[in-house]
Amino acid sequence: MTDTADNSVKNVIGIDVGGSTTKIVGFREKPDGERELISPLLVRATDPVTSIYGAFGKFTSENSLSIDGIDRIMMTGVGASYMTKPIYSLNCCKVPEFTAVGLGGLYLSGLDNAIIVSMGTGTALVHARKKNGKTTVNYLGGTGVGGGTLLGLTKRMTGIDTIDHIEKICYEGNLDRVDLRVKDISRDTKYTGVNENLTASNFGKLSDMAGAGDIALGVANMVAETIAMIALFAARGHDISDIVLIGNLTTIKPVRNVFEGLSNDFEVNFLIPDNASFGTVIGAALYQAE
Repeated sequence: MTDTADNSVKNVIGIDVGGSTTKIVGFREKPDGERELISPLLVRATDPVTSIYGAFGKFTSENSLSIDGIDRIMMTGVGASYMTKPIYSLNCCKVPEFTAVGLGGLYLSGLDNAIIVSMGTGTALVHARKKNGKTTVNYLGGTGVGGGTLLGLTKRMTGIDTIDHIEKICYEGNLDRVDLRVKDISRDTKYTGVNENLTASNFGKLSDMAGAGDIALGVANMVAETIAMIALFAARGHDISDIVLIGNLTTIKPVRNVFEGLSNDFEVNFLIPDNASFGTVIGAALYQAE
């Protein structure tokens, strides 16, 4: 499947250049229109140009891709503007990031109409719809609450500043020592008509006994609930029940748990498809195929 000498196969590369990570993915396109996803890859680097070349070199090596076998490179993300020259003689086409978000979200979910939420350092929402073979993507807005919020607040409040460590200590946390719930302020939840375990106030019941795990879980819960509510309002405004989540935050279990719990409470489908963290770069690679 990696024999690039076959001229009937075109390899398309997508690159998403973020602030601290670069993601790369590929598609093998055949004349009949069939596309095969090549395993995504992520690299970390502080310099965007360094990370682009590092990701490209590693990706082509691991997948036995030659320069001659690559048809085009599609780039998106905040760091894409740093690439003003071809990569090893291959021209790079810029893809609007929000368009890539929509295309990637629909592709991964298999849906034709959905709200796509990109959860990275911050959060962006788009409405993507495929009709009569054409996809339209409309940017709806977003929030500065995202992965950067999770890292920044947790570091300030607990001293822990790595995602892996934050996720680990969250399992030790208890939201009853952090958040004020509906059941804490209402004796009759049947009257209010809402789940008694829903949050009434994030960090509204922060205990002096709260430990690092409790605080980390509280921050993760607050970030996820904020994003969930914004997405929910966007979905209701467009009369849509499907909300597709992509981006790095989808890999964090305490964040995923929040969305899973809220789906039933608000009668929407929060979907986290396979390869969700690579949704934007997958959309970039698909851009010219639309």
